[in-house]
Amino acid sequence: MQVSEIWRYPVKSMQGERLSSATIGPNGIDGDRSWALFDVDSGVHLTARRQPELLFASARLAGTGADAGVRITLPDGTETDSDHTLSAWLGRPVRLERATGEVQGRFQTQADETETGEWFTWEGPDGSFHDSGKAMVSLVSESSFRHWDRRRFRINLVLDQPGEVDLVGRRVRIGGSELEVIKGIDRCVMVTRPQPAFADDAGVGEAFDRDLAVLKTVNAELDGKLGVGANTVAPGAITVGDAVS
Repeated sequence: MQVSEIWRYPVKSMQGERLSSATIGPNGIDGDRSWALFDVDSGVHLTARRQPELLFASARLAGTGADAGVRITLPDGTETDSDHTLSAWLGRPVRLERATGEVQGRFQTQADETETGEWFTWEGPDGSFHDSGKAMVSLVSESSFRHWDRRRFRINLVLDQPGEVDLVGRRVRIGGSELEVIKGIDRCVMVTRPQPAFADDAGVGEAFDRDLAVLKTVNAELDGKLGVGANTVAPGAITVGDAVS
């Protein structure tokens, strides 16, 4: 089993970057879910569960190391990190926040795939805008995507062979890193959201529409889970082609 793709999503719920290599740190892939848009009026950090437009913007790291910033490309091609520009785009006052040890994400979601249920709020871990501190790195095999576009699931590491579920409860080494795989990843309405076409050096992904059947199928056939989540035991560099042992 090898790593066939590496993905990083610098801003919560925006399109991300496909990488040839990365560093896994204490909070997962360095720069992953390191920024989010804070909704000034509601007091929560926005996700595409509640603000689907976020998936039509993309984000990439600008620079390297601890001082790296982020650049956001809006659907009209505008590149920005300006709160004013982002607020104008969404039609509500927002603030681009970077995760630190003192910043904790506050998110909202609906539990059912019909998107008619009650909204509930929860808090994420310190120092990251991941949904949970219990799964900072996500892994899934190519075959687990079935016919669905892999971007629906916003996975960090795509594996070339099946068997990721068998890794739960075990430690794995990938490149210079070591991870503890602790759980299957519960899926929510995010996987039903439409997304735009995606292009990078590795290829082009077509746009796709809203599809409630994705979550209904995951719930009915996969116990609501797709992919597995892991935490960092030992930080280190990883590269596409690294073995998972």
